[in-house]
Amino acid sequence: MGKYGHWTAHGRLFDIGGTTRHSIARLIKGENVKFSGNIFEEDNGNGSLMRTLPLAFYLKDEENIEKLYQKVKEVSSITHGHFRSVFACFVYVIFAIELIKGKSKAEAYHHTQKTALELKEIQGFNPKEIQLFDRILKDDISKFPEDSISSGGYVVHSLEASLWCFLNSENYSEAVLKAVNLGEDTDTTGAITGGIAGIYYGFENIPKDWVDMLARKKDIEKLCEKLEEKLNNSNERKT
Repeated sequence: MGKYGHWTAHGRLFDIGGTTRHSIARLIKGENVKFSGNIFEEDNGNGSLMRTLPLAFYLKDEENIEKLYQKVKEVSSITHGHFRSVFACFVYVIFAIELIKGKSKAEAYHHTQKTALELKEIQGFNPKEIQLFDRILKDDISKFPEDSISSGGYVVHSLEASLWCFLNSENYSEAVLKAVNLGEDTDTTGAITGGIAGIYYGFENIPKDWVDMLARKKDIEKLCEKLEEKLNNSNERKT
């Protein structure tokens, strides 16, 4: 995508995060995916968080949270290998899995907090890093005022913003519009919020005119069908 514009809306790449761009450059040169992602503190943009949601469907039956975390880490680290980005993706995937299982918003959020803090104890993660997630894991992010929610490209802010918008909405369009209206990195915040909102409210709750206006709608539908097919095949092998 970074080199040829594949999967861009109109065949032309107009924006890409620096961390993602550097990682793709390494992959093009033949670097192993295990070592392609940036690992420094300044490399904690939201690039891996915005693409990690499909993992929730693959990992929804994984009961070992350490194995689940490792899978999330492997996928995030293709572009974003710092702990902060990986852990944000883990929290997001756990929350999405609980929604897939039919939990209410409150139940899913409470279980996510419990699971993430449990993993922290098992793994002995750096307390200073975990503290950055206190507003999500120890407080209730939905109770914070809107003017305290940031929606730029920083991964922790993106996770906070998406959870805040979702937990404070009653339908898909309200959640996504809240995300976009926060400003700053609007497309990414909208995508991260829309992912969990889509799981919870269902495809039929997405406004039809929004779907009809999608660029490359047919290509996206085909990609969704391929994902569904792979998930079905994976489930069949497990049974």
